[in-house]
Amino acid sequence: MAVSIALSNLTPYGPQQVDLDRCVHCGLCLNACPTYRELGLEMDSPRGRIYQMVQVSNGSPITPSYQKHISLCLACRGCETACPSGVEYGRLVEAARAEIESRTRHGLVSRLVRGFAFRRLLPSRAALTFAGTVFYLYEACGLQALMHAVGILKLLGSLGNVERLAPAAEPPFFFSQIGRTFPALGRQRRHRVAFLAGCIANICFARLNEATVRVLQKNGCEVVVPEDQGCCGALHVHAGLRDEARELARRNIDAVVGGNFDAIITNAAGCGATLKEYDELLHEDGAYREKARQFKARMLDVTEFLASIELNPNLGPIHATVTYQDSCHLVHGQKIRNAPRQLLAKIPELQFREMPYADVCCGSAGIYNIVHNALSMQILRRKMEDVNATGASLIATANPGCMLQLEAGVRMYGTSQRVYHVVELLDLAYRNSR
Repeated sequence: MAVSIALSNLTPYGPQQVDLDRCVHCGLCLNACPTYRELGLEMDSPRGRIYQMVQVSNGSPITPSYQKHISLCLACRGCETACPSGVEYGRLVEAARAEIESRTRHGLVSRLVRGFAFRRLLPSRAALTFAGTVFYLYEACGLQALMHAVGILKLLGSLGNVERLAPAAEPPFFFSQIGRTFPALGRQRRHRVAFLAGCIANICFARLNEATVRVLQKNGCEVVVPEDQGCCGALHVHAGLRDEARELARRNIDAVVGGNFDAIITNAAGCGATLKEYDELLHEDGAYREKARQFKARMLDVTEFLASIELNPNLGPIHATVTYQDSCHLVHGQKIRNAPRQLLAKIPELQFREMPYADVCCGSAGIYNIVHNALSMQILRRKMEDVNATGASLIATANPGCMLQLEAGVRMYGTSQRVYHVVELLDLAYRNSR
């Protein structure tokens, strides 16, 4: 638990008063908030959290209770879609977390874990490759299966529960493709795009990244995977580590700005929301302010990009029924709701069934399902009830983190559904056309 430090309330990190003042406390956000739906507590609703932010802004101390309520927020931004006053709640909660981070001191274990994860692991290809290799050997040599078989993981309590959510390592890792340029296939080049491959995705979603490149190639894109790219900083922003996120933002901007790209593409909705907000993250950086604006102007989610062009119609059939789970940072953060559904509708023989409450969070939320595992699983169970109500055999989404959460949901509460990224289904359809 973080311990409060007696510092001045004047901090560059806290929520801005103009943003706090937009909330009129009407309560229309309550039913859109997953934590309020589960806990029924006003202080764990967007309105209640904003009330607490106002108290801190007015001089109240940052208490353990305040830290807990802010930490329990999924930052899914569903309240933004529901809000009639245009409250940018995502900006508020990120600022509140940055303020907490700047004015509190974590315990020793927490400092070590956070320092390693955020400052050593995520920004480093070498560290991620080493960790991915170790985890792959843990799986491949049978140790993971043995741990499950003898029940050792059950003895580890919450740590054992978190292990169920761990993604599988997928060698060969996509890091080997960074720095390459992939030519357009089958037709004259129509677009030149940069693909930002992420950080952990290069280890655990290497096949998704490969499918993304193939689909873009099939649609007349020359795909450049910039050499100097790295982690987008989304997890750092969500954890309140804005200075570290700014360094990562500068690195990615330098990797692509000036490359004469028609678009900069990501296949991770959670990353995309942060990538599209680099201009806000760097608005006080005179050297990068304009570069960040140029970056944002070309930054697109892969489903957004594909839905905006004349899609290659040479798609083969997929004989299945699919439902779609909105990724929160795509539908609420980036306001993209229709593009994934439009793409699914273009696949022959693929029957689509809308899911009840499709735009309510699945409980993944970056590392939320690790930090607040029990509540995350409550939210996931409710989500799987909605999935099962559709009778679909396939679940599509647009974010790797959501895919992991939904795969865990299938194992625990599902009916043997298979989980795909929308782009993976397009890739399968193009391969079926042969």
